Amino acid sequence: MFNLTPLMRIVRSSSVSVLLDVSLSSVSVLTVFLNLLVIIAISHFRKLHTPANLLLLSLAVSDFFLGFLMIFQMLLIDNCWFLGALMCSLYFYLNYIFTSASIGTIILISVDRYVAVCEPLQYPTKVTADRVKICVSLCWVICVFFHTLILKENLELPGRYNSCLGECVVVVSYVGGIVDVSVSFIGPVTVITIMSLRVFVVAVSHAHSMRSHVAAAQVSQFATNKSELKAFRTVSVVVVVFIVCITPYFCVTIVGGDAVLSASSIAFVMFLFFLNSFLNPLIYALCYPWFRKSIKLIVTFQIIDAGSSEANVLQKE
Repeated sequence: MFNLTPLMRIVRSSSVSVLLDVSLSSVSVLTVFLNLLVIIAISHFRKLHTPANLLLLSLAVSDFFLGFLMIFQMLLIDNCWFLGALMCSLYFYLNYIFTSASIGTIILISVDRYVAVCEPLQYPTKVTADRVKICVSLCWVICVFFHTLILKENLELPGRYNSCLGECVVVVSYVGGIVDVSVSFIGPVTVITIMSLRVFVVAVSHAHSMRSHVAAAQVSQFATNKSELKAFRTVSVVVVVFIVCITPYFCVTIVGGDAVLSASSIAFVMFLFFLNSFLNPLIYALCYPWFRKSIKLIVTFQIIDAGSSEANVLQKE
């Protein structure tokens, strides 16, 4: 990836600067808070430790840290970094790791829904909590290892590419940049799109089957299919929002950032990029009854009685 920070300090009116700072700060705080609620909810209630929810937990963790990093992005928008070269390199390093972990988790979520909808009978044996934990762990380890290689020079000699005091720049080689964009964007989006289309076809087939068969013996199976289709719709919303939010960033990265867009446009692209981490928990709140119920228990301090709390969370609406 290439740095998208403008090369010159941006001069804005005080009102615009205040509005921008307040907006970014608010989104950052809400992103951290909402994703923290997701982490607490899934971690606390043992009965929510399903394979699908463990993947959501991994996504919430990466979004949680990206919410923190959004505060530092405010400094880059004005191109006046005063935290030093080491913190600059560390910021980009962590940013790329958490972003890649989020992208990797989205792929795992797509695979989970693919198996659940396309191979429902094999799903309980193929997708287990232990296997999901292993996959999530590997995803994070690979992200750390990959970006350690990509940003090795910047980590070894922080600030080597800065041209003046207060600048925060990291540079990736041409080959490294191509590999990074391919692995972090082109490949994942291709895989997610193909699997989503396949699941959509199967989901439509299931919907027709559910309408055309009314035998009593098949009611249970149809109920299961309906539940999986509802979960697929929720995941589809997450995937679509994800693609909409990150595509502008990677498109700018591919064509060369600063030479193409104005500073204000780059600021908007970066804001949209981080906005995805804020929108994910809102999607959960709108689509998952267990999330709304667990949040209600958490904010009203009713999570002490674990038994009754889990019963309330898992109760059907």
